[in-house]
Amino acid sequence: MTVESTRPTPPAAVRRDTVRSHHGEDVTDPYEWLRQKSDPEVLAHLEAENAYTEAMTAHLDDLREAVFKEIKSRVQETDLSVPVRHRDWWHYTRTIEGEQYAVHARIAVGDSPERPVLDAGHVPEGEQVLLDGNKEAEGLEFFSLGVYDVTPAGDRLAYAVDTSGDERFDLRIKDLATGEVIDDAVTGIGYGSAWSADGSHIFYTRVDDAWRPFQVWRHEVGTPAEADVLVYQEDDERFWMGVGTSRDDRQIIIGLGSKNTSETRLLAAEDPTGQFRVVAPRVEGVEYDVEPAGEQLWIVHNKAHRDFELAVAPLSSTSSEDWVTVLPGEDGVRVSGVDAFSGHLAVALRREGLTQVQILPLSADSRPVGRGYQVPVEEEVYSIETGANPTYDTDTLLVTIESLVTPSSIYELDLVSGELELLKRQPVLGGYDPADYQQHRVWATAADGTRIPISLVARKDVAPDGTNPGLLYGYGSYEISIDPYFSVSRLSYLDRGVVYAVAHVRGGGEMGRGWYEAGRMEHKRNTFTDFVAAADELVSSGWVAPDRLAAEGRSAGGLLMGAVLNLAPEKFRVVHAGVPFVDALTTILDPSLPLTVGEWEEWGNPVESAEIYEIMRGYTPYENIRAVDYPAILATTGLNDTRVFYVEPAKWVARLRETVTNDPAERPILLKTEMVAGHGGKTGRYDAWRETAFEIAFMLDQLGAV
Repeated sequence: MTVESTRPTPPAAVRRDTVRSHHGEDVTDPYEWLRQKSDPEVLAHLEAENAYTEAMTAHLDDLREAVFKEIKSRVQETDLSVPVRHRDWWHYTRTIEGEQYAVHARIAVGDSPERPVLDAGHVPEGEQVLLDGNKEAEGLEFFSLGVYDVTPAGDRLAYAVDTSGDERFDLRIKDLATGEVIDDAVTGIGYGSAWSADGSHIFYTRVDDAWRPFQVWRHEVGTPAEADVLVYQEDDERFWMGVGTSRDDRQIIIGLGSKNTSETRLLAAEDPTGQFRVVAPRVEGVEYDVEPAGEQLWIVHNKAHRDFELAVAPLSSTSSEDWVTVLPGEDGVRVSGVDAFSGHLAVALRREGLTQVQILPLSADSRPVGRGYQVPVEEEVYSIETGANPTYDTDTLLVTIESLVTPSSIYELDLVSGELELLKRQPVLGGYDPADYQQHRVWATAADGTRIPISLVARKDVAPDGTNPGLLYGYGSYEISIDPYFSVSRLSYLDRGVVYAVAHVRGGGEMGRGWYEAGRMEHKRNTFTDFVAAADELVSSGWVAPDRLAAEGRSAGGLLMGAVLNLAPEKFRVVHAGVPFVDALTTILDPSLPLTVGEWEEWGNPVESAEIYEIMRGYTPYENIRAVDYPAILATTGLNDTRVFYVEPAKWVARLRETVTNDPAERPILLKTEMVAGHGGKTGRYDAWRETAFEIAFMLDQLGAV
């Protein structure tokens, strides 16, 4: 028997030509039938793809198990978070060795207001468990928390559970004195919640058929869901919404936003049956976020500057004419948010592709005093952000700092002195030493001369000699930034000599609003060519061998992977596209599909614009596959994904196989579908580690870095 005769055969997706109108022209799509999720033939096809993927990677069983054990061995499995005070309680989460999910708990502040020092190996004295995710998830293949919200008085917990991955949650309300669920009437809700001041009512969102949060409802605890009151409905399909509570627990906040425009509505939490009021009526192109604090509103907005600025207004304000500038806009310095406390503001900024936190002291009448100070970070590339800080009246602030080599570290900042005290650094077992690794910020040059930042990490003993395997990660959409972060699982790459890099391409938000605008709509192609430029830089600088470069991206980053494969397949050895948005033109042309209408402000509207249609048709992955050799490809998805339907990678893989000239044994094209999961994949931590180990093993094998 020859090796050839034992080679697994890829599933053949039957061609069923479907004719659809694409902007006035008939287009034949042979794989659109795969969209029928309930069709037994579709499910059988996905299962066959899973079986083929398993067969093609069976030789990696030992490597997968090794990587899983590496991840597991580096994690302190029994651990707990830094306790965070809210009113009379210290809240924290615990993880327990062998258990998939976290335990959410608290202990009373008691006579000592000092933050307790807890031992991860022992249950703290006086602990009250609010929610044990392991008990909630018993017997379930999938478990995810949406809402987790304690009343201001601390006597009730609202939590919401998704058991399929479709991000529709069932709401439960627990009496924390008895531990009993006293209300489970409300089902099928979205993200976000807000309690009234007395805990008698809770506000929640519902989603429409397009999975857009479009309604806020008010529920009185203990009453049937049929009695709930619709308090706001957003009919403009471009707008999403969220609901929450201000840090001082005095205001219920409804936030509304499209990709270009936003609006905020407020209601006093002590008057839950009252009417919401608009802080400032929406104006097309003006975005603003509101942080209520005491008798004032702190507002981050772009009314006067593209990179946003900080303003203040009276709590009763109903017009942007009331906004008084506190921190003026500055070109290239993106003001991205503000946390307000009784005596200080913490302003989140971006400068030169790196995050910053600026502390502004307030006077007795809550006015900024001077320019304050920047929280210091002494690394070349890093991320800093404010942590969990629910207490309004405080002299300290939790901030989180990490980098590509420094594990996530939680500090307590003395707001007056500016001194930082390390409270907890993510434990990394197995003798991890940051000094064994190097990190750098390098720059690529795009075709139009734009400098593209790249964050890079490798072992200390890796030299840029042109021989190394490497992996380049990218995203580049929605003004989302992929800031430098520490990853335990990444060590399985680094310790095998792989150079890991993140390309901060246009379309993300790393370099300010202009960076985002230069990679969206009619400028979207810049995202893809920037990534290719970053790949070229890694090779030309010697960090990565030209035949040993991998690429990875997820969701909209999966679209990036598909587009880059069509542009420059010869530059990559292997690609992982996670939950990839690779059939983007089909999706964006159909306003009946989830998310489509709201996406028109990100990609353009190909239904109305012939120009946008041609631009999108020129880069979308499914339409532009070429009959040449492609890298090995692993596409991963979830059957219940509501953001990027499983059908997109399923169609893409089928068309790739019929078009490209790969040798399937040397450079396979694989599809792996989690049959009970959504956009984020598996939820239990051990299950998630095994999923990650599968992906890493595939990439290492293709790179020859096992």
